[in-house]
Amino acid sequence: MSTTLPDFTFEHAPQLPGSERLGRLGVAAVRRLVHRLWDVSIEGMENIPTDGPAILCPNHLSFCDSVFVPVSQPRRVWAIGKGEYMDDWKTKHLFPALGMIPVDRSGGEAAQAALDTAARVLEGGHMFMIYPEGTRSRSGNLHKARTGAARLSVRCNAPIIPVGHVGTLAVQPPDQFKMTPGLTVNVRFGKPMFISDIGDPDDPRTIRPFADAVMYEIAQLSGQKYVDTYAGAEDTPEPEVVVERPSVAVPPGRARSPKLVSAAR
Repeated sequence: MSTTLPDFTFEHAPQLPGSERLGRLGVAAVRRLVHRLWDVSIEGMENIPTDGPAILCPNHLSFCDSVFVPVSQPRRVWAIGKGEYMDDWKTKHLFPALGMIPVDRSGGEAAQAALDTAARVLEGGHMFMIYPEGTRSRSGNLHKARTGAARLSVRCNAPIIPVGHVGTLAVQPPDQFKMTPGLTVNVRFGKPMFISDIGDPDDPRTIRPFADAVMYEIAQLSGQKYVDTYAGAEDTPEPEVVVERPSVAVPPGRARSPKLVSAAR
């Protein structure tokens, strides 16, 4: 199984996080693997600017989102990654070399430092990716956005590109290390969004409506149900509702209504 990925341009930026040599080799290797092992359908490529700053904002369901979204567009991408990757010897050196900017998700000055580094990426005219939900959705729903992406967009005058993808959860469910080959992933890029589309860029009250508008577009692209709560560890899949067959015979002409039960029972 193979797929056609867009031509890729490796943007040189030795002043930014990441190794130029390892970054080039790593991206090339990942693109070859994706080309051979998965069928990736890409829509909305015309919405990716060929140069200048832009912020990719995808939905977040699986670790492999960070594989399929970057390789589905033609530019080098820097991205926020959870600080816990720096505690694991397998990822401590590799991920930062590929351009990951670690963030302390407890917030405060450490989190702000990561956003300041992201601003340097955008001010240099490059592409940056951040998951607006802040963490993976365990329920499969699309959750309320944190406002970091919206604030970066205003600070750096960079458009937000909403991204919706389908299929990554089947490739790599939560807590599964291996990515299952041979499956289809759909990645859809929406039209660029600016805060001026929503309201006054100088009014801080516009930040939240802008972040919400981005999530609306992501929901349209991904087909997910939106829930107005933040994603978190307590976020669990909704129980499936199934129809149970009647356990006793029903006389002809007297159909009995099926009973709804939860599959989680």
